[in-house]
Amino acid sequence: MIKIKKGTLLIAEPFLKDLDFQRSVVLICDHQREGTFGVTINKPIDIKIATLVEELEAYNNPIFNGGPVNREHIHFLHTFPNLIPGGELISDHIYWGGDFQIATQLIQKNKIDPDGIKLFVGYARWGEGQLKKEMDEKSWLITSATRDIVFHKNPAKIWVDAVKKLDDDFHPIINYPLDPSFN
Repeated sequence: MIKIKKGTLLIAEPFLKDLDFQRSVVLICDHQREGTFGVTINKPIDIKIATLVEELEAYNNPIFNGGPVNREHIHFLHTFPNLIPGGELISDHIYWGGDFQIATQLIQKNKIDPDGIKLFVGYARWGEGQLKKEMDEKSWLITSATRDIVFHKNPAKIWVDAVKKLDDDFHPIINYPLDPSFN
């Protein structure tokens, strides 16, 4: 069994009631004894980044709801460690953060592929022992992160593709309805 650590994906079980995390896939960016930090990679929101960062008016990729905490801040994942300094390697050539001003300039000048950067408002955070409790309650499944899932072009397919990375025994949950009473 995979342990929770930086670079793992949390896959919400299909009947999770918490609307912030229903059918979510969360990339763990930091995991310490004191708590865990991650961003939800499959929940696009209906705003243009230019409403938050005027210089990114030309950026047309979706912005994602990274989680319910601190939605006033922008976080980002990228695949450009040689161009965006200060990023932290998460897994499989996936980097979290770095110099946002340089990232903004690179986007403005079309110097990086927009499909290799993902922007988030907010993040997910669990205090000490909180995520372990949720894991014990079977709220989450876990797998390792891959670049193709994290930067998938179709956010609606990320949850399904993440489940497909699990053992075949889990694959039937892909077809479960959101509400078990519809079963």
